Order: sequence, then structure tokens, then C-alpha cells
Amino acid sequence: MDPEKRDLENRDHSTDSHGFDSENGTADSDAADEIKRARDIQNRTGLFRYMRKGEEWLDAKLGIETQGVDRIPEEKKQPPSVINIFLMWWSLNIHVGVVPLGILGPEFGLSLGQSIAASVVGTFLGAICTSCTGTLGPKLGLRQIACSRYSFGFWGSKLCSFLNVIIGGGFAVVNYVVVGQILSACSDYTMSITVGIVIIAVISDVISIFGFKLIHTFEKYSWIATFILFLVLIGQAAPHVHPEAPEEDGDSGLLFAGNFLTILAINFSNASGWCSMAADYYCHFPSTTPFWKTFTLTFWGVVIPTCFSVIIGCCLGNAAITAAYPPYAEAYEQHGLGGLIATVYHPSGWSKFCLVILTFSVLGNNIAINYSSGLSLQLLGHYFHAVPRLIWSLLFVIVVAVLAIAGQEHLSTIVSNFVSLLGYWTVSFTIILMMEDKIFRKRSGYNLTVWDQPSKLPIGVAAVVALLAGYCAGGVTGMAQTWYIGPIAAKFGGYGGDVGIYLSAAFTAVVYPVLRTVEKKYIGR
Repeated sequence: MDPEKRDLENRDHSTDSHGFDSENGTADSDAADEIKRARDIQNRTGLFRYMRKGEEWLDAKLGIETQGVDRIPEEKKQPPSVINIFLMWWSLNIHVGVVPLGILGPEFGLSLGQSIAASVVGTFLGAICTSCTGTLGPKLGLRQIACSRYSFGFWGSKLCSFLNVIIGGGFAVVNYVVVGQILSACSDYTMSITVGIVIIAVISDVISIFGFKLIHTFEKYSWIATFILFLVLIGQAAPHVHPEAPEEDGDSGLLFAGNFLTILAINFSNASGWCSMAADYYCHFPSTTPFWKTFTLTFWGVVIPTCFSVIIGCCLGNAAITAAYPPYAEAYEQHGLGGLIATVYHPSGWSKFCLVILTFSVLGNNIAINYSSGLSLQLLGHYFHAVPRLIWSLLFVIVVAVLAIAGQEHLSTIVSNFVSLLGYWTVSFTIILMMEDKIFRKRSGYNLTVWDQPSKLPIGVAAVVALLAGYCAGGVTGMAQTWYIGPIAAKFGGYGGDVGIYLSAAFTAVVYPVLRTVEKKYIGR
């Protein structure tokens, strides 16, 4: 047997399911190879050295996080309260950027009941993905994309890093545009949406650089004011919400089925979109944290606040679009969601106060996206790792702000097209990580000392091929977008019905175990 292969097997079997040495009960805390290489690049290259010194200076003066993507050994973990696993999702999902998802149902011609049903079912299914992958954070002490190296390999996980940044960017664009609309409405439309986008981008980036500790503290409380204002919002809009509208029967036919499936897919993708980031916020929790506890707190932490925000959107869409209450319909037509919310709140002084507060509701979501996107960019390679996370987060914010400014007039199109596209890869990502964890590593566990050593990680062919099979064979044939309707999706009426997530899941679940078995047999890792 090859010595390296024999050594890997011995090390795998000397660790328990959490990656700890069975003899001394602790994980190997020696500096990892990737960290050494990143530090070497910083020390020998002027630009990288200056960036590192700048980061250290900010850490000394302001206490920002400099941890980056490095694995967190058990003895160095600093866990917040376990209830944070539940509460942090409230700030991530109770904000004005989630409301447009609910408005899409009425835009697609669904009644209030139909919109809510599709949104809630989609959210429930999508939350399962995020809850599953998040359980790897405490177990491995690694960020989510780093966890994927144990199935995708060192090189294949770079694809996941790239896709994760795309996901975060899409959600952030929606948030920026909505806030831009709200700030514009607050100024009686004397300030452009572009200025509002720039303001929220700057604030989001400044907060995100402080890292894990501040994010957990901020997320624990920042949702409360928004929750109260949303209750007031629906209370003031309630007299103009008409559940019986539209009067014609929309419960039959392929057109209805297609629209229902599409709204379900969009909400699935919104809830599952966090599956490539969840472990980023759990890696400080002890490895002994039970699977069921992490899963349950995450699941309900995602489901409850997301459904709350989306249902608010369904009601607003019903009043402004389906029932077409004139003041609401005019405000939404001319000024988008920001104008609609400004009109719902009354009188004028109270409305402006609420708009200002709601402007900051997206911060919880934005700073988490900025943080995770910076980590994902660091995982693209040694030179990327050598660049401090705060630099990557800043560049990410700049790009997102530019995209938001360019797409500010097409919010509904961005939401309906972009968000549903996410589900095709997130469901495959989840299935691959969970099959690896529950089937292929059920006995051997994880050798955490090799998380950054390409030669000792899986080559990743099985995972990458399974992901692409799910996306291409399942997602492409089952997607229903304004620019493309797959042949299977086209069976559900003229606008199609999005069934890509189900097809992606099916293809991935079949392809991965077969290829991974072959990979382990002939490659040995």
C-alpha cells in the first residue's frame, strides 16, 4: 500500500467523528499548511505585508476580527450563547429585503391564500438545507465552504466559493435597491435611489469588518424594532387587504400550477441560500453540540422570521396589485416597494420615522453576507488567503453597489429570476455534504489536520460531477425564467412552472453516491 495512503487511513481511524485524536482528546492545533503559505506570501510581498499590518493595526485599535478562514481548534473556540443559533436568523430574515418575495405571488396572479401557501411550503423545504449544512460548523470548527473540501476537495471547493459569492451578491443587490427606494421615499423622492444604495453599502461594510463576535451580538437584538414596525405596517394595511381577490377561480389549470411551483421554488431558494454560509457562524460552538440541537434551532430560526416577513409581503401585494387599492397601486407602480411602504404608513411624519428605522433593518442581513463572502474569497487560493477578509468584503460591497445601481429599476425581475436560480445548486450542495457526512464518513470521521492539504483531501471529481449533473440535467430542464423555460418546466402552461430544485435533488442523490464510491475505491481518499 502507498505510504501516504496508509498514513491517511491510520490518521482517519485515529480520530473520532469530530476529528479529535482518540488518544489525547484534542485536535492538532499546529499551524496548518495553508496558513503558513498565506503568512509567507504576506511577509515576502510588500503590498500583502502592508495590508496585513493595516489589519493588525485596526485589530489593536478597534478589535476587528483577523481570524479569516483558519480552522478554529477546540481549545480556542469562544462560543456565544446557544440561543444565538436561533435568534441570529431573525435579524437575517426580518427586514425589508425579504418582503419583495411575498409580493411576487400577487404579481404572478395568485390569491393571498395561494401566495402564502406557496411561500411557506417553499421556506420550510429550503430551511432543511440550511439546517443540515449548518451542523458541520460546530463539528469541524471550519467555515462552510472549508467544510465542503471533505467532499469537493481542495480544488472543487473553489467552485463552491465562487457560487457562494454570487449568492451573497444577489441577495445584497435586492437589499440595496429596496433600501435605496425607502430612503428616496423618506426624502419625498428628492434624493435618488443611487444615493440610498451608497449609504447602506458603506454602513454595512463598516459593521461587517468587526467579525464573528459583533455579528452575533448585533444579530441577537437588531430584529426587534423591525418586528414591531412590521406589525404596525400590516395593521395599517389590513383594511385594504382582500383575501377573496381575485374573484375568478385561479385554482385550476396548468397556468396556476406553474405559477404556484415557481413561487414555491423562489422561496425555497431564499431559505436554502444560507446553506453555503450557515457554518460560518457556528464554528465557535463546541464540537459536542448535538446535531439535533443545531438543526432544530436553525430550522425554526429560519422558518419563523422568514415566513413572517414574506407573509407581510403577500398582504401588501394583495392590497396593491390584486385588490389594487388606488393609493397603494399608484405608489407601487411609480416608486416600487419603498413608495408602497411609505404610503401604507400614515400620517406622513410617522411614515418617515418608520422608513428611517426600516432602512437599518437590512444591516443584519448585509453584514452577514459581507462577512461570508469575504471568507469565501479567501478560500479561492493561497494568494487570496493572504489578502485580509476586510479587503475582500470591501471589494465585494463595491461590486454589489454598482450592480444594485445598474439594476435599481428592475427589482421584481432580479428577485424572480436570480433567487430561484440559487435553489438548483444549493439543494445539490446540501445533498453532497450530508451524504458525505452521514454515509461515507460515518465510521472514519474527519481528519481535521488535512483540511488544507490538497494531496490528502478527496480529489472532488464525484462531488463536482454530481453538482453539475444536478444543475445541468435537473436545473436547466426544470427552470422557468423570463429568459429561458426548460422543456419540463414548459409543461406547466405558457410561463412554465419551476421544478428545477426537485430534479436537481434527484440527479445529485443518484449520481454522487455512485461516483463517490468509485472515487474512494480507486483513489483511496
